[in-house]
Amino acid sequence: MKKPVRIAIAGLGTVGAGTIRLLHEHKDLIELRCGRPVVVVAVSARDRSRDRGVSLDGFTWFDDPALMAAEAEAEVVVELIGGSDGPAKAVCLAAIAHGRHVVTANKALLAHYGADLARAAESRGVALAYEAAVAGGIPIIKALREGLAGNRISRVYGILNGTCNYILTTMRQTGRDFADVLSEAMKLGYAESDPSFDIDGIDTAHKLAILASVAFGTPVAFGDVFIEGIRHISAMDISYAEELGYRIKLLGIARLTEHGIEQRVHPCMVPLATAIARVDGVFNAVVAEGDFVGRSVYEGRGAGAGATASAVVADIIDIACGRFVPTFGLPVGAMRPLPPSPVERRRGAYYIRLMVVDRPGVFADIAAALRDEQVSMESVLQRRRAPGESVPVVVTIHDTDEASMRRALARIGGLPAMVEPPHLIRIETL
Repeated sequence: MKKPVRIAIAGLGTVGAGTIRLLHEHKDLIELRCGRPVVVVAVSARDRSRDRGVSLDGFTWFDDPALMAAEAEAEVVVELIGGSDGPAKAVCLAAIAHGRHVVTANKALLAHYGADLARAAESRGVALAYEAAVAGGIPIIKALREGLAGNRISRVYGILNGTCNYILTTMRQTGRDFADVLSEAMKLGYAESDPSFDIDGIDTAHKLAILASVAFGTPVAFGDVFIEGIRHISAMDISYAEELGYRIKLLGIARLTEHGIEQRVHPCMVPLATAIARVDGVFNAVVAEGDFVGRSVYEGRGAGAGATASAVVADIIDIACGRFVPTFGLPVGAMRPLPPSPVERRRGAYYIRLMVVDRPGVFADIAAALRDEQVSMESVLQRRRAPGESVPVVVTIHDTDEASMRRALARIGGLPAMVEPPHLIRIETL
């Protein structure tokens, strides 16, 4: 029998336990696909006594995960601790320094330190694999880095956060508002006790920065991502979107433009006929556009023990078979920084919702503010009249520059008839 692949796992939460379970239940299948056994030899976590639903018998226990990465007799170290710094980073650096391959599900770590870790892995001739870091069980990193390697990618975008997609889907299906659905998502375990990273778009931005690096051969530039979350989306917006022929999705969008690389995360209205509009619940979807392949669409579970463990084990199998490529598809020295194209340069259509006091002259004032910034209205919706009271007014805007749109909204927001700041959602035709 060939020498087994020896694995050390740092972090025994949902994904860590799921990885151990998958390696155990599919032991024979994995050995056939690797050509040799895969065995866990060491683990590390904060609490030894916790019941994780899997047996840890026979594994060497380390209280210090970085010490495990340095000293365990392992070929591969799997980092499932999470967090952009601290123990997770220390584990990866220790493993690489000692010539061990690294598999991680840590998108925050890669978004902030991906280039440094990739450079260190290259210098030691080891793999830094992270399929589980983006879109859970969807093999999008492998698709971009290997399956589409012969293409020049022009755009990659998608639903990258299941929590937000669940909230927006439930709001549409039930007519309930954001705060109510968020509270339910937290009770069901679809949202963390502090859901800020999800609902404010940070989690999606981490993943988008990684996808953009792989797609465009440029260093990860998380700081260049425009980020806007979903807190301001109301049941009223969801209803108006349906009436106008759209669904609201939180998307991460990266594309090459004449000005550089555009990276933005924000709620979008997408046409009902598009594939991504029909991706509901906790599912993720990613779309890549290449010059030869055209458009390819990937959909699946974006999180959870099974989906994420599936991606972790896929990376382990690749390493066991000797299949690994540069971390972001190119050697670090071959990657070229691209100038960021700010969101103000975006040109497209817009939805704006205004709460105004219903009185004569309001429409004229709104139209004048738009006209003065060269912004053209496509349609206006007002469902009811209530003279002297506040009413919602929805305006859709023909393609225009974001900078002009923002100037117009600033003027509209200052009008005496405005009851609250204007709400904007970008329309993406995709």
